Amino acid sequence: MPPGCNKYFPVKKFKWCMKKIGFLSFGHWANHPSYRVRSASDTLLQSIDLAVAAEEAGIDGAYFRVHHYAQQLASPFPLLSAIGAKTSRIEIGTAVIDMRYENPLYMVEDAGAADLISRGRLQLGVSRGSPEQVIDGWRYFGYKPDDGEDDVAMGRRKTLEFLDKLKGVGFAQPNPNPMFPNPPGLLRLEPYSEGLRERIWWGAASNATAVWAAEHGMNLQSSTLKEDESGKPFHVQQAEQIRVYKEAWKKAGHQREPRVSVSRSVFAIVNDMDRYYFGHEAERSDHVGFIEKNKRAIFGRSYAAEPEQLIKELAKDEAIQEADTLLLTVPNTLGVDYNVHVLKSVLEYVAPELGWR
Repeated sequence: MPPGCNKYFPVKKFKWCMKKIGFLSFGHWANHPSYRVRSASDTLLQSIDLAVAAEEAGIDGAYFRVHHYAQQLASPFPLLSAIGAKTSRIEIGTAVIDMRYENPLYMVEDAGAADLISRGRLQLGVSRGSPEQVIDGWRYFGYKPDDGEDDVAMGRRKTLEFLDKLKGVGFAQPNPNPMFPNPPGLLRLEPYSEGLRERIWWGAASNATAVWAAEHGMNLQSSTLKEDESGKPFHVQQAEQIRVYKEAWKKAGHQREPRVSVSRSVFAIVNDMDRYYFGHEAERSDHVGFIEKNKRAIFGRSYAAEPEQLIKELAKDEAIQEADTLLLTVPNTLGVDYNVHVLKSVLEYVAPELGWR
């Protein structure tokens, strides 16, 4: 990232400093007295309301995490379609769908419908997925790896089939005596949404999977954790991952520019409520742990401070500088109004000073 994107590198603002800013919600709910989201219905309806309000505030994207067997958002396409019908500009996406649980062909149909309803605003993040609530939970969905596969390979195989069928090329032999007339040739899945194939993202937790995503022409999503591959600070490792991805994209010879998103927890403390909720996070730093056996991961810090200090800290984040899209994780259990305040505070007090707006 060249200097000159903000007042800490004062030359001028460049167009590549500008960023799309979206929110990422995990869609938690629980019957807890401190939660404003007590049920699945609350989560779904408030997610729609938050997307509408975020669009009105100037946010660029509404993204949702997908988890199974948990009191969180699961099947994303009804929600994405509803948001698409009630908004007109905001991007609508996932971060991420666990492909181990998916039927790739049915997913093509669902994604095509949601994209057409939103008039081409779908941005689907997919991946192998993180450890889940249930051991091999995808088996209960009727799936199992092929001979010689593990669940990681199964997820990638399903992803490649999904990408292939999104191209809209016929592959299915038509019935010679159909109920309705068929077009000539092999049949494709419907509804087909042109351009959706280029709006698929891969959630990568390692440099190697980022390279794999680039080779297969997917955009890159990198979250608030990744495999600890060097012992360096999280933002440095993530920036290196993005640079490796971009180089692999260039080497693959794709004709379009890729997109890259990173996720961050960012809270501008501008009032007493912010300080009550997030003032204790002001000194947080990266930490390491194990989310899978024998796989050391590094978790990125949260950012919570008054705007002037927050700007100084974010200006040093190398991965944010490398990305074109920033997804702000939101505490959805605090309700729509407070989350709109969180997003507006970043747009008003932080983004302009960093050259993102």
